[in-house]
Amino acid sequence: MSEFAPIFIYLVISPLVSLIPLGVPFPFASNSSTYPEKLSAYECGFDPSGDARSRFDIRFYPVPILFIIPDPKVTFSFPWAVPPNKIDLFGSWSMMAFLLILTIGSLYEWKRGASDRE
Repeated sequence: MSEFAPIFIYLVISPLVSLIPLGVPFPFASNSSTYPEKLSAYECGFDPSGDARSRFDIRFYPVPILFIIPDPKVTFSFPWAVPPNKIDLFGSWSMMAFLLILTIGSLYEWKRGASDRE
């Protein structure tokens, strides 16, 4: 049982560490400062106009896609951190194939003008 003591201590302390900071502000908060203007939507000092669920122009969608695509490249590039004498030939060629696929995708985006602004 003594070998499980650190696990039990962790299971007791971790909820406390996460829940205490959530509960500390409540005794100090006051409800007297809640008035309708504070609870209303804020749009740069202007009264809210239109529906918040309106459709976006299609031109805005390539921007987040262009930011999401490099993320897997960084994640899957971690095997390059392994010393070269620890990677066999299969691992080395696998990384080369991955980089080739990313290069082809980047060239395709560039050719299609995905990063061009109007």
